[in-house]
Amino acid sequence: MDEGAQRILEYLTEVEVAAEDILSDKQQIVDLDLRRNRNREALSALRNNSPNDNVKVCFGNMFIKFPQESTRSMILKDHEQLDKEITDLRKRLKTKINRLNDLQGKPELRGYNLSPLSSDEIKAINNLLKK
Repeated sequence: MDEGAQRILEYLTEVEVAAEDILSDKQQIVDLDLRRNRNREALSALRNNSPNDNVKVCFGNMFIKFPQESTRSMILKDHEQLDKEITDLRKRLKTKINRLNDLQGKPELRGYNLSPLSSDEIKAINNLLKK
């Protein structure tokens, strides 16, 4: 294989690896979001029970009775962890997409790195608008 064909093959391999990495991160975000939705459903179901009841929780392939409050705290901790993981994946995904665009010779996406205003910034803007 000549040198030009070898460079093309390396380039295509690099682009393919970057694209596969992006797709796997997107799939992981979807999977984590499904788990987060199941946690929301579980918290909603716990609201319908009386606070002193024991609830059955599925761990792997068995159900175990737990007090409702400890179950609720476990689900909330898991929910927070899932939120953190999803946020981290989304941040990394932006840089990976920019890298793929660079490899493909496409311009960087505009407006893609925007972040929402914090509550303090919104309050400051509202105060300025009221004056």
